[in-house]
Amino acid sequence: MKTLISVSGSDVSDEKLSKNVLEIAYNVGKLVALKGGVIICGGHGGVMEAVCKGAKKENGITIGIMPFENDEVNKFIDIAIPTDMGNVRNFLVSNAGHVTIAIGGRWGTLNELSYRAITGKPLILIRGTGGCVDEIINKNIMKNTNSNFIVVDSAEDAVERAFKLLK
Repeated sequence: MKTLISVSGSDVSDEKLSKNVLEIAYNVGKLVALKGGVIICGGHGGVMEAVCKGAKKENGITIGIMPFENDEVNKFIDIAIPTDMGNVRNFLVSNAGHVTIAIGGRWGTLNELSYRAITGKPLILIRGTGGCVDEIINKNIMKNTNSNFIVVDSAEDAVERAFKLLK
């Protein structure tokens, strides 16, 4: 069975995301593909497109779990799964993977991370990517909880930890 890695991150347009965040996402996708893993994401642009682009660079497999039947899928998605569930599909995105890696993000990402934290399944946050990820790491969100997540500083660390967790 292939290792499934869910990636959560912002779908905002590339010009609104820093080059660093997109580079981290691209590298996560590339490294997951090099290890034979499959990327699962929300299938839109921004971080999701960058992670899929990285995976495709190394002939990886990408799956987009889409909110609606007629959603526009990024061009690096191999398998698009339309759900007609709207943002409720965030539960599927975050929990379909054996591990979830989070990069920056806004409300949708926070929703995915909340679902993941509730299940207690492995969750890796990449420090310095902004948005809700850094808010969680800095304890501005969920500061009095015993959330079980791993904090790393790079795409390389995130992917390495993800695959180690599954051994």
